[in-house]
Formats: sequence, structure tokens, C-alpha cells
Amino acid sequence: MYTTPEQLAGANKAGVETLLTIANTAFASAERLAALNLNTARTLLEDSVSNAKTLLAAKDVQELMSMQAALAQPTFEKAVSYSRSLYEIANQTQEEFSKIFDSQYVELNRNVASALDKAVKNAPAGSDVAVAAVKSAIAAANSAYETMNKAAKQVAEMAEANVAAATSATVKAVGATTPKVKKAA
Repeated sequence: MYTTPEQLAGANKAGVETLLTIANTAFASAERLAALNLNTARTLLEDSVSNAKTLLAAKDVQELMSMQAALAQPTFEKAVSYSRSLYEIANQTQEEFSKIFDSQYVELNRNVASALDKAVKNAPAGSDVAVAAVKSAIAAANSAYETMNKAAKQVAEMAEANVAAATSATVKAVGATTPKVKKAA
């Protein structure tokens, strides 16, 4: 049960490839986040200028207050949209990392099973009970991992549904209480 240089080189290569995949996923996520932030900043600046022009066109205090209330709704909706986009980026990144770690977990299990099979072949007589105990422990650990993984996915799905429902309800509630006013050019 000796490890050959080819096996070590293969394991090292696989490790480097995994790290590169993780780094590429992180960089892609950072790029998406940077693009979102830049676009949001640009839109915020444009909207601020437009809103300032609209507010400066007010003829009296009552009209000014009405305009402010009407201008708050689109700003709130954009803030909610930004939050949704952030959540989406974070969720997609987490899913990518989960796929990477799940594949690593599968590979680790395969290697452990292979090593255990090799050990069984070279084990002294009477070690069947110990080998069976190790196999049982590995099976129990795999079962626990699968159960936790399924539960985590269910929790994530429920959280995503709750976030979507809450933001939708909030946008509708704010929209219903905010008067609509036409913007001045």
C-alpha cells in the first residue's frame, strides 16, 4: 500500500486544479459584484440629478412634499432590486462552491474506499471485524453528510422563497402608500 510518485503528482495536480476552480469562481463573483456596484452607483447618480431637477421645479411646499413622496418609490424599488441582485450573486457563488466541495467529498470517499480495499487485502487474518467497523463508520458519516446537505438545500430554498415573498410584499405595500406624481423634465 505504497503511494507512487505518479499518484502523488496526480493528487497534487488535482489539488491545484481545485484551487484554480475556487479562485476563478471567486473572481467571477467579484467581477459580477463590482459590475453591479458600478451600475448601481451610475444609476444612483443619474437618478439623484434627475430628482434634484424635479424637486427644484416645485412651485410650493405642498408640491415639493408630494414630489418627494413620489420620488421615494422608485428609489426604494431600486434598493430592493439591488438587494435581490446581491443575494443572487451570493447564492450562485455559494452553489458553485458547494458543487466544488461536493465533488471533492466524492473524490475523498472514493480514495478512502480504495485505500480501505487495499488495506483489507493486506490485513492479517481476523481483522474482518475492524474493517467492517471502519466501513460502517464511513457509511454512517456519508449518510449524515447527505442528510445535512439535503437539509441545507431545503433551508436555502425556503429562505430564498421567503426573501422573494417579503421583498415583493414590501414593494407592493410601499407602492400602495406612495402617491404617483409625474416628473418634470
